[in-house]
Amino acid sequence: MDIKIIKIEKPDELNFILGQSHFIKTVEDLHEVLVSTVPGIKFGLAFCESSGPRLIRFSGNDTELIKLAQTNAQNIGAGHSFIIFIENAFPVNLLPAIKNIPEICNIFCATANPASIIIGEVGEGRAILGVVDGETPLGIENEKEIKERKEFLRKIGYKL
Repeated sequence: MDIKIIKIEKPDELNFILGQSHFIKTVEDLHEVLVSTVPGIKFGLAFCESSGPRLIRFSGNDTELIKLAQTNAQNIGAGHSFIIFIENAFPVNLLPAIKNIPEICNIFCATANPASIIIGEVGEGRAILGVVDGETPLGIENEKEIKERKEFLRKIGYKL
């Protein structure tokens, strides 16, 4: 097995979700869930088909995000993996609905951080072995940082 590191290509603040599914229906199901869960969402998604014609299937409502998803899916090239790039929404708003799609097997990450995908490659294909999401922590938060974290979550409406 060869191990490869694939860096996700994206603008700094753009969120993405990387997962694995098991069926070509994933593209339509993800599209429907995204538009029905967060009105006004912009997104592009791509799905690596691992049998039959083995195409990168795609959908979305934003041309640039679709192209970004296609490029990253092609770089990753792992069977039945999917990647979604989103604007006007956060992964936390989408993950429960995505996880409820029957053919979804796994979510590897959901982040805006710089990320690298660890790929295992064997003769017949590739697998996602893991994800490096962001950087290593520099320390443990103190009382001031705890206060700032709590204030931030309330400011953006995620806590009362």
